[in-house]
Amino acid sequence: MNPASKIFTSPLAAPKAVKRKHITQHGTEHIEDNYFWLRAQNWQEVMLAPEALPADIRTHLLAENTYCDDALADTKGLQKTLIAEMRARIREDDEDVPVEDGPYAYFSAYKTGSEHPVYARRAVLSDDGLSKTTEELLDAEALARQCDYFDLGTIAHSPDHRLLAYAVDRQGSEYFEIRIKNLKTGEDLPDLIVSASDEFIWCADSAALVWVWRDENNRPREVRVHKLGAAIQSDTPIYREEDEGFFLSLGQTSDKRFILICSNDHSTSEVHVLDTQSPNATPKLIAPRTRDMEYHVDHAGATFYILSNADGAEDFKVVTAPEATPGREHWQDLIAPKNGVQRLSQRLFQGYHVRLERENALPRIIVRDLKTGTEHDIHFDGDAYDLDLEPLLDFETTRLRFSTSSPAGPEQIYDYDLHTRKRTVRKTQDIPSGHNPDDYSVERIMAKTDDGEQVPVSLVYRKGLKRDGSAPLLLYGYGSYGITIPAAFSTRRLCLLDRGFVYAIAHIRGGSAKGHAWYMAAKGAGKPKTFHDFIAVAQILIDKGYTAEKRIIAMGGSAGGLLVGAAMNMAPELFGGIIAAVPFVDVLNTMSDETLPLTPPEWPEWGNPCEDKTAFANIASYSPYDNVAERTYPPLLATAGLTDPRVTYWEPTKWVAKLREVAPNAGPYFLKTEMHAGHGGATGRFEGLKTVALEYAFALKVAGLS
Repeated sequence: MNPASKIFTSPLAAPKAVKRKHITQHGTEHIEDNYFWLRAQNWQEVMLAPEALPADIRTHLLAENTYCDDALADTKGLQKTLIAEMRARIREDDEDVPVEDGPYAYFSAYKTGSEHPVYARRAVLSDDGLSKTTEELLDAEALARQCDYFDLGTIAHSPDHRLLAYAVDRQGSEYFEIRIKNLKTGEDLPDLIVSASDEFIWCADSAALVWVWRDENNRPREVRVHKLGAAIQSDTPIYREEDEGFFLSLGQTSDKRFILICSNDHSTSEVHVLDTQSPNATPKLIAPRTRDMEYHVDHAGATFYILSNADGAEDFKVVTAPEATPGREHWQDLIAPKNGVQRLSQRLFQGYHVRLERENALPRIIVRDLKTGTEHDIHFDGDAYDLDLEPLLDFETTRLRFSTSSPAGPEQIYDYDLHTRKRTVRKTQDIPSGHNPDDYSVERIMAKTDDGEQVPVSLVYRKGLKRDGSAPLLLYGYGSYGITIPAAFSTRRLCLLDRGFVYAIAHIRGGSAKGHAWYMAAKGAGKPKTFHDFIAVAQILIDKGYTAEKRIIAMGGSAGGLLVGAAMNMAPELFGGIIAAVPFVDVLNTMSDETLPLTPPEWPEWGNPCEDKTAFANIASYSPYDNVAERTYPPLLATAGLTDPRVTYWEPTKWVAKLREVAPNAGPYFLKTEMHAGHGGATGRFEGLKTVALEYAFALKVAGLS
């Protein structure tokens, strides 16, 4: 008898997906998949029109939703309580620190009860203060009432401050439409840009936008220029990415002189620059793409500043190049590489170069005086904390803005004078219901792996914890693409901490907490190291008495869903429950389907099973869906978004169906699909709390605390 069957009781039978034999052939290799039919053949259409989902698939997804709701019906009161607690920790009439740009300071603000912000500005006064009069420029809350799903992407005023461009996604599919508002009349211009990425950049004359067109497979394919008043059909393509394995994105240099056209595939990048004053000119190449070489470009004066891993600089270095001749043969080292110290990003000011870097999972900011070459650092004490650069629009300033928090302490935003080194707190995150950081302990421990590595683990828990193994623990991980989960503050997490949970973040390989080598070690053929690290972390937490077997709830989202899915296959006995948010679990099928939006650009990360038998075998060895077996799996809660272009809805749907077929006496397994949302789930400050409450109620129920 599965012990979890006593925890979850439901009068409804679990949905049972029919099996339809399907074989996909790849050379001498093949994939058998009895639930392949759950992948809608018209998935591209569904991304734009969710109502186009075939009826049999819709019926199955709705049945899964009903079963999940029914099995967790006894937690409805708890979910409402959790939502109320989380909402009480959110200041409802909140606003960002204004960002000055010439005559105005721009900011986003929330009104009491609103899900979405108002974008606004105040005039900058002659004494450098701000007017008390607020001019509301865009009301996202009003726009959101017009549709089932609403995501406000990039929003940017024109250089002359007369216009406001904004990007909106109304399906969750990440096909954005871009509109332009006349700030004097309050009316939108007739211009409507569709099938766009979220990113766009204003040209210097405020008469044109540079934007990215997405093709029918939802891939950013062309950079185009839109002249205000012109038909979208006449928009001029100035760059087209011919390699389906490369994605396009836009950026802008700190001095606003150049628009950056960036192509990348996770391991190789290439940048073209376009003068904002000459948008129809041919973009200028900085350096041609070279396999496994990445570089990121900024500009000041007549010099390009380039952050790159060229010449074996595994953790990146900073080089300079003349504006007129920026090719690699002219690169000169400015900041030398240092193994184990990863240079993450850079920002330029008049006379200063600022970089964010990380060593042993702890970030710091380094300020360099470009005239003297002297450097100093900005850091905070503590075992675990987050630190990040905040956006500013003013290049000719000595002011830097950054934010910091810890797992126990709320976020603070600072202005920092690069010359005097004085820090000024501009905002401290307000928690209306109250919060005392001293009530919580933050720790950093290390978990030794079988191959001798030391994995950092960030821990937070309420003081008074007895390390006797009795506490439940939520173990969070990601471990892909070099992404490091920050040791940052979360008001939502307090719901678990105040009920006796320990919260742990595993900074495993596949991320880059300990440098670029930390990432490369668990990429491609080395991917299983990510899962072994996570299991080693779980074991050390048990050994040190923070928790015990079956008291750990493992949680991960997207590629973190792959992590917890693989760990669940490899060591199911360790976990009392699994929360897999929009999980990437059907790795072999997805990496074999080159029509999907992310597949070709992802091959450098995972391998190409279509052309490489070794990659096929490696992925097949760990893909959670392909390794389901008759094991004593813990209870599982998986979530999905119907219009998700990153992890398609059918991945968790098929996974749950197969788990029920192959291991029917374990689990149970629950699937909750947002029928009007994508990868990020429901949008809005409060609407999104419903999914968090469901996940936390599941964790608390598994832990016997519901």
